[in-house]
Amino acid sequence: MGDIASNPESSGIGRLAELIHGNPMDRLDTDMKLVIEALAELGARPLEQSSPDMARRQPKLIDAISAIMARQGRAPSDDGVSTEDITYQAAEDELAARVYRPIGLLSRLNPMIAYFHGGGFVTGDLDMHDATARALARRTGAIVVSLDYRLGPEHKFPAAHEDAYAAWRWLVGAARDLGGDPRRIAVAGEDAGANLALNVALMARDARLTQPLAQLLIHPIAGSDMSRPSYGETLRARPIGMPGMQWRMRHELEDREQMSDPRIDLASREDLAGVAPATIILAQIDPLRSEGEALAEALEAAGVNVTCTVHEGVTQGFFGLGLIVTKALFAQSEAAEALNQAFGRGRRS
Repeated sequence: MGDIASNPESSGIGRLAELIHGNPMDRLDTDMKLVIEALAELGARPLEQSSPDMARRQPKLIDAISAIMARQGRAPSDDGVSTEDITYQAAEDELAARVYRPIGLLSRLNPMIAYFHGGGFVTGDLDMHDATARALARRTGAIVVSLDYRLGPEHKFPAAHEDAYAAWRWLVGAARDLGGDPRRIAVAGEDAGANLALNVALMARDARLTQPLAQLLIHPIAGSDMSRPSYGETLRARPIGMPGMQWRMRHELEDREQMSDPRIDLASREDLAGVAPATIILAQIDPLRSEGEALAEALEAAGVNVTCTVHEGVTQGFFGLGLIVTKALFAQSEAAEALNQAFGRGRRS
């Protein structure tokens, strides 16, 4: 796949960036460093050294959190959120979904969040990002529906985008049956899921369907240019650096040309007007940081209300790690405040 499959160590831009900025892992804050070290102790291998099947089976950040808590003698506490596993009609077949309901809901028409998990279009599932969905439900009081979608390389682009749009249409129709308000649904996601979330907003706008009330985009995949600064700065970043992103795109896309598809290269689009306000949350030590910043600029230029925050000392995937990583709690509070404002609700814990 041309540039996507190239060796980043031979990139002059990447080598220069690393000389200037040093090893990105030296910039980890104390909490994030503890998690990354625990992940290494569990035997996790870099994505670029794994097959897709190996990558899906190896330890994840959430496993590192569990290991740290076990070592500290801490048991997970009741977060006041119940779950229900269901299915929804995706583009070609039924796929898994999980409904998160804060215990004690009083209204029959509650705000809802459609959430698409991360994993770069190749890994990831409902369990891997369970902590994010729980945190959003607890902090907003909304019903969160976490939606699975097809992954590459078995189902290459645009299969995930087709499923995400089908998921949105299904959720709008099923909202009342799930106890939700179809007029108050936000869309959220992480990396690949954040890309899907914004694409859902754009497709719903173009089809003149019910549109999301708000967008929560956590370190979105939003560009095609791997010469952006954050890619060069993350040659040796873990869990995801520039080589890991190249690996993901190689398995998701058929060819290099698809990197420029407007559904992938969102930051270069000039038709972003008319979508819901967006909260963009980025991690400093993440190859996706620069394109997330570019996306924020593009949305703002299109007249969309945008808030963009870069959290220092953390890596891609940090948002759901609030049991250990303090910066994750800050990011969750920021996200919840924006969503609650969109829902017309007061602040929650």
